[in-house]
Amino acid sequence: MRMYDIILKKRKGIELTKEEIEFFVKGFTKGEIPDYQASALLMAIFFNKMNKRETADLTMAMVDSGDRINLSSINGIKVDKHSTGGVGDKTSICLTPLVASLGVPVAKMSGRGLGHTGGTIDKLEAFEGFSVELSEEDFINNANNIGIALTGQTGNIAPADKKLYALRDVTGTVDNMSLIASSIMSKKIASGADAIVLDVKVGDGAFMKTPEDAKLLAKEMVDIGTSVGRKTIGVISDMDQPLGYAIGNSLEVKEAIELLKGNGPKDLLELTLTLGSYMLVCSNTAKTFEEGKELLMKNIENGKGLEKLKDFVKAQGGDTSFIDDTNKLPKAKFIEEVRAKESGYIKKIHAEAFGLIAMELGAGRETKESNIDLAVGIVLNKKRDEKVQEGDVLAYIHSNDRNNIERAREKILKNIEIVKEPIEKLPLIYDVVQ
Repeated sequence: MRMYDIILKKRKGIELTKEEIEFFVKGFTKGEIPDYQASALLMAIFFNKMNKRETADLTMAMVDSGDRINLSSINGIKVDKHSTGGVGDKTSICLTPLVASLGVPVAKMSGRGLGHTGGTIDKLEAFEGFSVELSEEDFINNANNIGIALTGQTGNIAPADKKLYALRDVTGTVDNMSLIASSIMSKKIASGADAIVLDVKVGDGAFMKTPEDAKLLAKEMVDIGTSVGRKTIGVISDMDQPLGYAIGNSLEVKEAIELLKGNGPKDLLELTLTLGSYMLVCSNTAKTFEEGKELLMKNIENGKGLEKLKDFVKAQGGDTSFIDDTNKLPKAKFIEEVRAKESGYIKKIHAEAFGLIAMELGAGRETKESNIDLAVGIVLNKKRDEKVQEGDVLAYIHSNDRNNIERAREKILKNIEIVKEPIEKLPLIYDVVQ
């Protein structure tokens, strides 16, 4: 088998066999196939696409390129949740303890953030002493004993995906449904979950800009999961404005804690209940979506979700007093108001721009080597559709550097669109793909 022939075949739009896909993935991972040939094939795939069978074969070839996590010693049906990423997306911090409080084991591998805000691990490190450096034995024990455990991503999960993504990133071949879907699903399948609930974001702050494209991606990923025996559900949710009010690590942690105390923002609560209900259905804990929602709300109201968060943080070395008193979380030196220059209705809050502003304040990483400031970010005071008067506070800037506040204020005002007439409301949940 020759790489040249595989490139030529896909260039002509002919579907590749399982053996040809495996030959490519194995050879590229081992360094036997050079970047220029891999780039040529990726471009051929980009233009001529892959069918469902090819996409599933590519996914499994990437799964088999490295280690598979064996979670069989954890009792119960393990359900993983994955978000395609957004601005202010702190859902995992409130969702996972809430689901675990109902007896569903959550054994998660998470990464650090590269972009506008930190990843789940960065955010959780706002709890003093919190660590993801768990031995395999402690990881399994925590999942069995308290129902929740989180560790950092191992370097050998789907190594083919890491190499291919780096190449796609510099060759203009990121934006392809099969390549995106196989990249996400290879890591989820290798991570060992029995079922997967996907939060596929759509809008200004998401990779998918239209509901139609988001649905296509969700369908592609659900089909992959189903084809390899994993119960998979895709929820398509709005990211045309930041989720909740807080953007930035400790600010988002505080908001997630407030949700478990019964005081969370409506959109964050709705998304948490939606994703959590499907996780309960996948684990056979709830028979219906509605029953799942009731169970989750009950464990917010009775405090069991909050107690599970404390169990989780304590088991991983974190200081749980930060949960009782969120004022102990890292705080910025300066908190500055951003006031409206005109009256009207908020038509749009450009989510992607807000993520970048937060990153410039220090909440995210521009490169892998960048240090994150856990205290900084933005807290919105108004959301889309709301009426504002000139002089109303639109947002608060949290910064440790007085020099970047004015620039952030200008950019925030530029990226909140205010119009004279009320606007049509957009849904938070667009669709569910099963």
